[in-house]
Amino acid sequence: MDQLFVDHMVSEGTELGITFTDSQMEQFYQYYQLLIEWNQVMNLTTITEMKDVITRHFIDSLSVIKAVHFKPDDSVSVIDVGSGAGFPGIPIKIAFPFLKLTLLDSLNKRVRFLNTVIQELDLKNISAIHGRSEDLGHEALYREAFDYCVSRAVANLSTLSEYCLPFVKPGGYFISYKSGNMDEELQHSKRAIHVLSGEVDQVFRFSLSDLEMSRSLILIKKVRNTEKKYPRKAGVPSKSPL
Repeated sequence: MDQLFVDHMVSEGTELGITFTDSQMEQFYQYYQLLIEWNQVMNLTTITEMKDVITRHFIDSLSVIKAVHFKPDDSVSVIDVGSGAGFPGIPIKIAFPFLKLTLLDSLNKRVRFLNTVIQELDLKNISAIHGRSEDLGHEALYREAFDYCVSRAVANLSTLSEYCLPFVKPGGYFISYKSGNMDEELQHSKRAIHVLSGEVDQVFRFSLSDLEMSRSLILIKKVRNTEKKYPRKAGVPSKSPL
């Protein structure tokens, strides 16, 4: 394993208050290698420098602990909507292996990559599924079935809330990762969040390591069941946000 990789992971993890075991460090390194390897034949990420992958993907994903403190409990379930190359879901799973995790992506070739990562890293109690949130959000197996929904997907918060809140149990949380100044976006999304049976609980603002890159975690609590008409049909939430 590359010692520079280890050193950077230890340093960044310490800043977050996370200590990695040797096996977790090995899993992160395998994940990094798979990401770079697969990225040569399909578009997974524009971020490929080792240090940048660690900071902008792995540590950024793990910054969820600023908003939520996961406790070892096999019954805690998480869905990562629009997982892409596995962010934030897979780093969260590596760091907190007791979580039951579902990765959802609409592109089948990305799901194949995620399944390869799951197999190569020997991750347990995790699945990667191909589908659209607008469809799966209505299926009994997934609707209001998760304690947490996380998403780093690029969409406005009103649209993301319609994708994500239908998956969350009443009393659970949707955590949206955002960059830059998003006060105006948050204000514009409050009606949609309310309609979808959520309420903004807290906003956590921070910067990534030594990068001048402002980040926010929007913690949205699910306060009651979402009306059955949501999410609307595929494509509608993005074209006509609530």
